[in-house]
Amino acid sequence: MRKWLLAAAGILALGISGASAQGYPTRNITLVIPFAAGGPTDTVGRLVAESMSRTLGQTVVVENVAGAGGTRAPAQVAKATPDGYTILLHHIGMATTATLYRKLAYNALTDFETIGLVTDAPMSVIARPDFPAKDFKEVIAYVKKNKDKTNYANAGVGAASHLCGMLLMSAIGEQMNTIPYKGTGPAMTDVLGGQVDLMCDQTTNTTSHIQGGKVKAYGVTTKTRVKNLPDLPTLDEAGLKGFDLAVWHGIYAPKGTPKDVVAKLTAALQTALKDPKVIERFAALGTEPVSQSDATPAAHTAKLKSEIDKWRPLIQKAGVFAD
Repeated sequence: MRKWLLAAAGILALGISGASAQGYPTRNITLVIPFAAGGPTDTVGRLVAESMSRTLGQTVVVENVAGAGGTRAPAQVAKATPDGYTILLHHIGMATTATLYRKLAYNALTDFETIGLVTDAPMSVIARPDFPAKDFKEVIAYVKKNKDKTNYANAGVGAASHLCGMLLMSAIGEQMNTIPYKGTGPAMTDVLGGQVDLMCDQTTNTTSHIQGGKVKAYGVTTKTRVKNLPDLPTLDEAGLKGFDLAVWHGIYAPKGTPKDVVAKLTAALQTALKDPKVIERFAALGTEPVSQSDATPAAHTAKLKSEIDKWRPLIQKAGVFAD
């Protein structure tokens, strides 16, 4: 009798689970973003969330869970109920923190279901408005001559601006005084105000400042120029041969989220990336959606694995770690 009851309970549970997945979603979905509101990743997330809401028929609500170099949010989502109602949008930091942090409350490869990639955002090297260098070659010359007093701002350990700075300093063979901030906003404020010299950040955050003449811009980090900044050379063109860095974003769900729920989220993401409004807004920010084939769990998982492998030796060589 007891075995029969247990079997019946199991069948009933499966039926409930299947029905729940079939009817998904029946309420609001929370999209957790690991950085403060107004930053570049937040901007990308809100644009995608708005479009996905229309496809899913339920509101995708953005929740900003900043702190700990972008690791608080993934830790929270990894522990969430795997029902598709709590998901995560993160950038390249999902791969780099695997090496940057000696201890993490989650494993990027085993604690999540990948939904799909979203965008590859170029980065741009900018400086305070009165920085003396006219082009990137002069930036390098200035840094080599004034390395002890050249200040480089970043948004904190693990931020894209931190990673770009590490690559830049490695490429030019000189160190700068690195000043970590608690987010992109305050870092950008001090660049605009002339309190720090240089910064490298996503075009989703720098384009309007560049176009408005509020900062000096010296190059983009990808091998091709940005369409709405056509006069800004690539760093490869400016002398750093082979320099190529883009900040990719992807969406994740907790491990164990039903496959059909993952499929619905992936389909909604793919629809969002074809949305003319999203494409237009992305272009204005200096980026564009990934291809439909990259907005899939398989492509996303492959990207995450390859990026962890790519950044591990670079971070270990730099000797930059966080507890």
